[in-house]
Amino acid sequence: ADLDLCGCGGMRAAVSPHRFLYRARLPGGGTVSLFKVLLTNVCVNDCIYCAHQAGRDIPRTSFAPEELARLFLEMYERRLARGLFLSSGIGVDASRTMEAMLKTAEILRRKRGFSGYIHLKILPGAGYDCVEEACRLASRVSINMEAPTKEHLARLSRRKDLLGDILRRMERVKEIISRQENLVPSGQTTQFVVGAAGETDRDILATAVSLYRDMRLKRVYFSAFRPVADSPSEGIPPAPPLREHRLYQADWLIREYGFPPDEVLRALDENGNLPLESDPKLALARRQPWRFPVDVNRAGYGELIRVPGIGPATAKRIITARRESRIASVAQLRRLGVTVGRALPFIHVSGLLEHERQLALFPEDTPHTDSAGDPSLPAPLMLAQSPT
Repeated sequence: ADLDLCGCGGMRAAVSPHRFLYRARLPGGGTVSLFKVLLTNVCVNDCIYCAHQAGRDIPRTSFAPEELARLFLEMYERRLARGLFLSSGIGVDASRTMEAMLKTAEILRRKRGFSGYIHLKILPGAGYDCVEEACRLASRVSINMEAPTKEHLARLSRRKDLLGDILRRMERVKEIISRQENLVPSGQTTQFVVGAAGETDRDILATAVSLYRDMRLKRVYFSAFRPVADSPSEGIPPAPPLREHRLYQADWLIREYGFPPDEVLRALDENGNLPLESDPKLALARRQPWRFPVDVNRAGYGELIRVPGIGPATAKRIITARRESRIASVAQLRRLGVTVGRALPFIHVSGLLEHERQLALFPEDTPHTDSAGDPSLPAPLMLAQSPT
């Protein structure tokens, strides 16, 4: 099963005093507890977004592989954690640190017989032998890009090389998975830090689309930047968490709804960013008035899912229901799962009163509506990433 987070981060488990236990949201709903931990917070890198960056005066510590494996198994046996999410700072060099991470996973897999979920971070610059061993041991692997271009990454770290340290290792993971389908069943992912390097949402989404296409990534995650005290990032303003949320919604439209990337990019404002005041699907509908109103009794699936308030499951229910009889009332739409307050400006249902069926369509005439009340569109800040 895919036990990785749906958002860029998890919720700390309220029932556990252990600070490294996180409730990860599952794609199909519900949560699972992961032991999310660093092998070491010693790091030679100077990434401005990271609390463990080199040069900061903070306590440093490390786990021995045997110690970390034993600790995780104790939590697993007590049902406090059901999976391991293992990352690390880079100690002496990437390969030596990665070898200790791999030894931890190897103890769990080959000595202790643990067959559950392990997510291993591949450290930028780690040797290709480490990459291959991680793919043999892990349920999921990831190497974080953090920024969409080499120019943006240079603003975050003077030490990281986007092509040499990161993209070439992504490419190796793709090759390994393509050769052996049973390896890395939950696939490869990456993450972007949002708002630290002056990048736009256009920059991030364009790179995410290329990663899905060229690297066959399973997921791209987004993390809103927060400045780190006593570091070069201290004076950079934090990114709004809602910006992170909007990126997840746009990503969902591309990855799960199958919207063409060029179409989703029409939701961007003149600065190349997603509007914060409305979700991308609503913004996109308002900017494509020629698509609407949609006749719910005739429209195909691809037309229906472009209506705000109608998601894939609801669109399928509408198509099934109208085989039996015409849809002719707001009550019917509501029973089928349509969020009518969002959908009515964009649909046509013959037989409804004019004021019921067609509200203002154009942005300047349309009252502000967001995701509240739509069960399949995540409310702001909840990070569930399924816009409708």
